[in-house]
Amino acid sequence: MHIRIATRKSPLALWQANYVAAELKKLDASVTTELVKIVTKGDKILDVPLAKVGGKGLFTKEIDLALEDGRADIAVHSMKDVPTQLPEGMSLCAIPEREDPRDVVATVGKVGLANLPAGSKVGSSSLRRVCQLKKHYPHLECVSIRGSVETRLNKLGSEVDAVILAAAGVKRLGLYNRMDGPIDIQTMLPAIAQGTLGIQTCDNATEVNVLVTQMNHTDTLDRTKAERAFLATLEGGCQVPIAAYAHLDGDTLSIQGRVGDVEGTVFIEGNSTGSRSDAIQIGTDLANRMLDDGAREILAVVYANTVGQ
Repeated sequence: MHIRIATRKSPLALWQANYVAAELKKLDASVTTELVKIVTKGDKILDVPLAKVGGKGLFTKEIDLALEDGRADIAVHSMKDVPTQLPEGMSLCAIPEREDPRDVVATVGKVGLANLPAGSKVGSSSLRRVCQLKKHYPHLECVSIRGSVETRLNKLGSEVDAVILAAAGVKRLGLYNRMDGPIDIQTMLPAIAQGTLGIQTCDNATEVNVLVTQMNHTDTLDRTKAERAFLATLEGGCQVPIAAYAHLDGDTLSIQGRVGDVEGTVFIEGNSTGSRSDAIQIGTDLANRMLDDGAREILAVVYANTVGQ
């Protein structure tokens, strides 16, 4: 079987696609693969913060088209970029094991966020990171930077005094030694499904799907279901200040959620716990409770003032 893998062109996206290709080969030694490299809207617009670009599927729409028109057989995504509603006839066929879900920071001199002097510039285009940073480190200045992991790291010392990135990305690229270390998960709650990959396929690709489904990691899948149900109920995307983290203790699944305003002055938080078999309901119930507690008003302001739809 020959499998064409649709992917973005960034070094991290190519690493992820090559990882999936190697895993498929392990499952079936006769499989051959090729990468179909695609430039998405989010890759083209680098001089505008993600929240200002707006819309859902910034990093996936063009890849969806490659699946739809038959140029590719599967697509490999960072799950935090994937909209909660997929195109008709397509599904997330597999969710492999999650990498480190935390955020990490790199600072000039490796002094850590807590030791940066007032007015230091911290680079990130993520409203989720910005609102939490302003909440916990109000003396620091947030600066929007875009680009690949290495591009953002290379701005350290010239444009910014610190850069916040996803631990998974820097680990996968072998760049973790350039980081100060992880940010405590309670200080910087992760993006939905951060550190997780998603393999998207067409529902009618029976032979491919039988193989790809074997890459599912059950614990990661259940955690992802809860986090994405939380996001879907909030009707959010990867450009809004929504964070969640689900973890498992045996068959008990717990999820923590957070919604903040852009200035980091108002936080709505909550937790929900139940059986892992009810993962979607657990995430949905938490989101509904937080909407009633004030998240609805926060998100309405964010969408009205910041995010283009």
